[in-house]
This record gives sequence, C-alpha cells and structure tokens, in this order.
Amino acid sequence: MTNPTVQVRKATKQTVNRRKGVHLNTLRVAAYARVSTDSEEQLESYQSQVKYYTELISNNPEWQFVGVYADEAITGTQTTKREDFNRMVNDCMNGDIDLIIVKSISRFARNTVDTLQYVRALKEKSVAVMFEEENINTLTMDGELLLTILSSVAQQEVQNISEHVKLGLSMKMQRGEMVGFNGCLGYDYNKEDKTITVNEKEAEAVRYIFNRYVEGAGGKVIARELKNLGYKNKRGESSFSEHGVIGIIKNEKYKGDLLMGKTFTVDPITKRRLDNMGEADQYYTENHHEAIVSRELWDKANEILNKRKGSHSRSNGKRDKYSRQYSFSCLLKCGFCGGNLTRRTWNSRTDYKKTIWQCVTATKHGKKECPYCKGVPEALIEEAFVRAYNALCTYDGEFIDGFLEHVRAGLQNNDTDRELKKLNKKITRLKERKSSLVDMRLDDKIDEEIYQIKVTEINEKMDGLLLQKQSLKDKMQDQQDINKRLTEFQNIISKHEILQKFDRHVFESIIDRVIVGEKAENGEINPYKLKFIFKTGYEKDEVASSQPFSFANSCSNGNNDCDIISLQGDNDTCGDCGRTTQKGYVEILEFTHFVEFFSFNRIAENHKEKELVRKVTVVVALDLGCGNTKNSEYESK
Repeated sequence: MTNPTVQVRKATKQTVNRRKGVHLNTLRVAAYARVSTDSEEQLESYQSQVKYYTELISNNPEWQFVGVYADEAITGTQTTKREDFNRMVNDCMNGDIDLIIVKSISRFARNTVDTLQYVRALKEKSVAVMFEEENINTLTMDGELLLTILSSVAQQEVQNISEHVKLGLSMKMQRGEMVGFNGCLGYDYNKEDKTITVNEKEAEAVRYIFNRYVEGAGGKVIARELKNLGYKNKRGESSFSEHGVIGIIKNEKYKGDLLMGKTFTVDPITKRRLDNMGEADQYYTENHHEAIVSRELWDKANEILNKRKGSHSRSNGKRDKYSRQYSFSCLLKCGFCGGNLTRRTWNSRTDYKKTIWQCVTATKHGKKECPYCKGVPEALIEEAFVRAYNALCTYDGEFIDGFLEHVRAGLQNNDTDRELKKLNKKITRLKERKSSLVDMRLDDKIDEEIYQIKVTEINEKMDGLLLQKQSLKDKMQDQQDINKRLTEFQNIISKHEILQKFDRHVFESIIDRVIVGEKAENGEINPYKLKFIFKTGYEKDEVASSQPFSFANSCSNGNNDCDIISLQGDNDTCGDCGRTTQKGYVEILEFTHFVEFFSFNRIAENHKEKELVRKVTVVVALDLGCGNTKNSEYESK
C-alpha cells in the first residue's frame, strides 16, 4: 500500500455567494452614515458622508456600489429607532451585501452588546464590517477582540457625555431655569429666553377645570363639559380626557411654581425614563412665573384629589371612597362605627321631601352593625355649622389666641435645631476623615485593603447620619407647615365675618370632619351630638410632647352667653374652659342648638316609634391630626 499524500488547496480571496454557491469577482459594498442631532452643521456632515461613500465605492473597480444607508438625527445608542440601519441588516441577511463600510464604531452603535450582536450575525452570513477610523475588518481573526475593546470605549464615552449633560441640566435647574418644557394648556413658551407667559384664551379652560373640581365635579364630567362648552386643548381640538384634566389639577405650574426633575433617565443606552420617586434630585421654584389660579384654589383642588385617590386608609385595610358631590360628602363621620354618612331623601308623601344623612354602615348592612346611629337632617347640620362658626368668631379673642399660642409653643422644639447642628458637625468630621484616608492611600501609607475597609465604614456611618438629617429637616418643614395652617385659621377667625347662611366654600376651607353621634365614657348614648373639627394640620405625636393648656385665665364666668355656650371642662379647670382629649382633637366650646324634627326609635324588630327631637349638642374642636372617630367597641368589627 502506497503512502497517502495530502494536497493543500489554497483558499481563494474571492467572496462566495453561499445562496448560489458561486464566487464573486466583485464585492457588493454598502456604506452606513449617521448624524445624532438635527442641527444645520450635523445635517451638512450627513450629506458630506453620503457623497464621500458614494464616490469611494464607485471609484473602486473591485467593488460594486449597492447604496448608502443613512439615518438623519437619530440616536445611536439604540438600533431599534434607526430605520435605515435595520433595512441594511435585513438586506445583508438576504445576501444582497458583502461588505459594509462605516466611519467609526460610534457611528455603527454606541452599545457594546448591540455592536457585537450585529457583527457576529453578519459574520455568519460572510458579511464583513469595515470601520475606517479604527482600521478594523470584522472577518479577520483579531477583528472581534479589537472591536470588543473599542466598542466598550465608545459606550463609555456615551455614558460620560450623558453624565456631563445631566450635570449641566442640574446646574440650570438649581438656578431656576426652565429645562425640558413640553408645553401645557394655558401657557405659551418663548424659545429665545426660555420663559412661559399666560395664554388668556387657554387659561379660561384651566380656571374652569379648577373651579368645577373644587365644586365637586369629577375629571370625566369636567372633560365632557369642556367639550360641550367648546373649549380647545393645546392642539386646538375640542377633545379632553379624564386623565388630562387630572394632570392639569396636579400641575404646579398653574399656581406659578415650577418643579423640575419629575422624571429621570435610567441609563443613556436604553434611554428608559421613569417617574422620579426620590431616585434623583428634584428642584422646586416658587413664584417662578405668572399663576393662572390662586395658590389657595390649587391647594384645595389637590387636597380633594388626594382624598379621592384614597390617601387615608381605614384600620381594616380598606380605603374610604372620597367624593365632593355634596357639601358634606365624605366629611361626616359616624361617632359610633367610624364610617362615612351617606345622603338620603325621605318622601312620606308627594308634597313632602326631607334630606337626611345616615351612617352608611347601617344603611348597607343593617342597624345591628351600628345600632345607635340616627338620621340627621341636612338643614340641621348647616344651621349648626353657622352657629358654631359664628360662636367661634364672636368668642373672646384673647382665649382663642392664647390657645393657638400654646399649640405653637409645642411646635417650637429647640432640640431639633440643636440636633441638626450636631449631625452637621459629625458629617463634616467624617468627610475630613475620608479625605485624610485618600491622601494616605495616595502616599502609600496604607494598603488598598485597609483603605477599602475604612472607607466602607465611613460611608455606612455617613449614610445613617444623612438619613437622620433628612428626617429632622422633614420634621422642621412639617412644623413650619403646621404653623402656617394655624396662622391661616387664626386669620379666618379674627376677621369676625359672621355668616348669615350656610356657605359651602367656608365650610370646606376650615372643617376637617364632622363627627355625628357619641357614646360617652359613662355609656351615655347621644346620636344628636355634632362635633365640628376645624383644620389645623397639627400632628398627634406633637400633642404628646406639649404641656396641657389651662384656659382658666382666658374665660369669663360673667359671660352673658354662658347659658347657651360653654366650654368643656375637667374637674380641675373652670367650667367654661376647654380641655385636651386623647381623640386626636381638642374641644374648645360646646353649646345646645334648639330644633324641632321627628325621628324614629325601633321598639321591636317590626315596630318603630316616632320621637320629637328638640335639641342637639354642638361641639367646636381643633384637629390634632389623629382623625380616629371610631368607638373602641366596634374596632373588632
């Protein structure tokens, strides 16, 4: 047997069309060009690139010109948004292109993963990509290694540019400059000086939205009304949505303020944006521009919005439905079970109609679930509020001022300020220690391992101190807000504007809730006790730290109205004086309101007895933030 011989058949330099199984004498070559912005200079660069590659390929006798694929003013960080790029790749997959020429890796893709993914996919189809600046041909052995390194550099460059852009935008925001304004109903944007001015024609629709929302209308109803009234949106169309109306209600620009940083970019590659829920800094500027609605109207609308969103959950985990359809909607609370009262109309005959408010627990689940509650006429609640408000306005001003000063005294906690100064000193010392560690590491006085351990310890301590500092700053801000609310309450009362009849606007402005009915500690049941809780914004945990306030020096036993109006009192205070309670509010005064209306008492399961009610008890109290109206007897239910 003769020894076998091996013949080496040298590879040809010709490109093979694998679909047809033939050698190609010329390469089918395409070029890809891209510019990132739509500025005039960049577009000129794009046109120059097209001209350059057309001449380069056409003048090479070994190349067959396929075309120039180009994307104008499209980002290079994601290939999904580049139509011509994707069309070029599809043509390569179909065997129509053998070689792609690109100026640089950054023009092909600034994402390492995308770059390698497409290069490898093209390589499997024997399609080469040639990067001019880097002098890389992807079909060579060392091409992919170089490509991996250089594309990573390109991606890092994108991230660096993104960080520089973020820093620049952040500095603009800190100066109060408007950044990224996308337009909103009621304002016109001036591109030259980057300011916004009120568009009075559009502003009418904005004011209508806020006024109707405060009146109790919902977003869907307001959207329908805007369309019927012929108002136009920013695009000039008579089309409004519930979502759009709510967006206008929440937009701080309409009260003249500016909040920047509402969203943030997760990373510069995916360009995914998320709502900023504390992950990035935000910048709030008050009185930035002319307001369309008053600050008070904006605050009231957003207070209603937040309550409708169910921001206050009940103890059983369920959320109370919040409505402002009627004056008392979701503001009347049952003093026995803690539920809302619902509006009902009694009709005993065709010519008689009476509107009453009843506990929703009893109406939905039967009296056995809330046996002590009674229906209270709407007119009675209105009359009681007018008397309570007028009584508060006409009562001894020194007494009211004395009480509010006591509340403020509980807020003035010097310990908070001292603690904040201590924290700032500790943070400064930690920063100095960290700086010293860096210097020691640079001078090789400590090794890397010890340096990392110490820096980690300092960072952990720093994070804890920064959290404490933010908590104290939030507390100080809360105290300032409460002080503001107390001042507003004091201003309203000091005006002595006596009400002649029920005013819904006044009621909603100053009343936090009304507790209807009470079971006293001695077990006495009073379903006709109305407790009007006035707003202050005071927090319950701050009550515990304040000293009890004695009204003994503020009251007058010689008051001519003492037979009608008297203040709640303990045994150790004057009978006309108020007392603080553990229920989350402080009772200021109490009086009897004489009325005449009929109610019914259930004698047996199928028998009711008519009862004439001649008086109700009315209490005026100030909110201390708890808001818990539920009797402990019903907590388990």
